[in-house]
Amino acid sequence: MYIAVKGGERAIEASRQLLAAARRGDTGVPALEVAQIEQQLGMLVGRVMAEASLFDPHLAALALRQACGDAIEAAFLLRAYRTTLPRFAYSEPVDTDRMRVDRRISAIFKDLPGGQLLGPTFDYTQRLLEFGALAAGAPVADASATPEDVPNALAQLAREGLVEPCLPSAGDPEPPDITRDPPAYPLPRSGWLQMLARADEGWVLGMGYSTQRGYAHTHPFAGDLRSGKVAVELIPDELDFPIEIGEIELTECQMINQFVGSAEVAPVFTRGHGLVFGRGERKAIAMSLVDRALRGAEFGEDTSSPAQQQEFALPQGDSVEASGFVQHLKLPHYVTFESELQLIRKLRDDVHARAAGAAREETSND
Repeated sequence: MYIAVKGGERAIEASRQLLAAARRGDTGVPALEVAQIEQQLGMLVGRVMAEASLFDPHLAALALRQACGDAIEAAFLLRAYRTTLPRFAYSEPVDTDRMRVDRRISAIFKDLPGGQLLGPTFDYTQRLLEFGALAAGAPVADASATPEDVPNALAQLAREGLVEPCLPSAGDPEPPDITRDPPAYPLPRSGWLQMLARADEGWVLGMGYSTQRGYAHTHPFAGDLRSGKVAVELIPDELDFPIEIGEIELTECQMINQFVGSAEVAPVFTRGHGLVFGRGERKAIAMSLVDRALRGAEFGEDTSSPAQQQEFALPQGDSVEASGFVQHLKLPHYVTFESELQLIRKLRDDVHARAAGAAREETSND
């Protein structure tokens, strides 16, 4: 992201002081604590962690407080901090089928193993402002216990061969790391999933929505949508087996789409996948739609829609880079503008001179 140039130190320091005052707000109101943001604005915290590629709810809450609630600025702060951290190990792939779920639904089955677990969601609210919350001491409901393991809703379909299996790519190649190496297009699926996971939620939502409005050849169903805690494991150099080092909160969506097949190959449903930090259900759903759209060439589909073009759908979704490139327009461009100003003056003088010459010639001919 572009950073403001040096200069005008007194003005810059005054601006920082004004920012600190704006961040604090009315001193008659208790200061907002980081723990309050972490515990009570969990969805916003999850979004910042996802777009920063760093799972740390406490630091994400700190970044949000520092950024006055600006999610993109907070993601920028958290990404900048992330670059200072050493990488001491690589974890094993997380197993979302072993997730300790607090919510899991499927839109394709009414009755399924593990049941429909509605959990915390806005889906069943009336979207009416709760003015009672303006009064202190609003009651808080206790969270009910949930099962340790909830079977994947698509497992039976996969066993019957009705939906494509989840298998590693041919040769099981090492996935690229987009946080260390610049993306090189075309990206493998493991690369574009990384970019979508940390892309701006609004952008991914718009791309996913475009596929539903006809700008891709998909007909999606939410097969398994879940959120909860997943164990993180790694294999230390001293051991030959994985150990659990903690757990992270994730939201996963497995979308099934229209089937593919041919005269030789039996038709099956295809999949789109979305996985994000925190409680990011809308982002995970949209991500799964875009993932499936980007797989169009794999199934021999026409790929003329925006959401199916990697170099359109992916890089523009980086909220920090996009914000930086747009906001750098606020910085001084005196020299560039002066050169263009002189050029346009010269061009206008040339046009006026030609017009005057043409008028004199016409007068002399008369």
